[in-house]
Order: sequence, then structure tokens, then C-alpha cells
Amino acid sequence: MKMKTFLIAVMLTIAQLLSGQTPQTPAPRNPARAEHRHQMMEMHKQEMEAMKADVEKMKASLAQMKANLATIKDVNELDRWRSNVDMWETLVSHMDHMQKQMESMGSGMMGTPGINMPPAPPSPPAATKPE
Repeated sequence: MKMKTFLIAVMLTIAQLLSGQTPQTPAPRNPARAEHRHQMMEMHKQEMEAMKADVEKMKASLAQMKANLATIKDVNELDRWRSNVDMWETLVSHMDHMQKQMESMGSGMMGTPGINMPPAPPSPPAATKPE
């Protein structure tokens, strides 16, 4: 008889403990925060489109600079222009890489909770010009 009383007491205690614990529901999202997030995502999208357009313009200008190298006869001037082309090629390549990396991250760059951003891929080795 004592065992039954003990078991009933344990079951009632467990029932009381369980009834006191309600399942946790996620807090409702703050509408102002959601709107701010939406605005930030739109701004990010516009910035990415602008960056992509800038990179394309720079690539076109760089191609024109490379084509102009063939018309330069003065050796010193040709060396200066080659150095200039090398510098711009490095910069355009870097910007293109960054733009693609940012684009692949998408909204993850906006700090979405619970989303782990992938590590940045290693930068490509710098091209060396033969001397």
C-alpha cells in the first residue's frame, strides 16, 4: 500500500512539474524590424547591381587600354602603360571577385540569425608579369 501511495505522489509531482512548463513559442517578429530588414535587403540588392555595372564598365575600359598598347611605339611610354594596365587588371579582378563573393552570400550578409556564412575563398594569386 505504501508503494502505491508513493507512486501516486511521484506521478502527481511529475504532472505538476510538466503542467508548469509550457512549450516555448517564438516571439512574434517586430514589424518595424522586419521592414528595416526588407529595406536593407533592397539596398543591398541595388548596391550589388551598381557594383556589377561598375565592374563591367571597368572591364570594358581595361580591354580598350590593352588594345591601345599595340599602338604605343615609345618603349618608355609602353612600359608605363603596361604597368598601368597591370595595376587596373589587378583592381578589376579583385572587385570582380568581391562582387561575386558578396552576390553568392546574398542576404546572409545582412546578418540573418542562425545562418552561418561560408568562409571566404582564398584570393587568387597575383599575376606576375615577365621581366
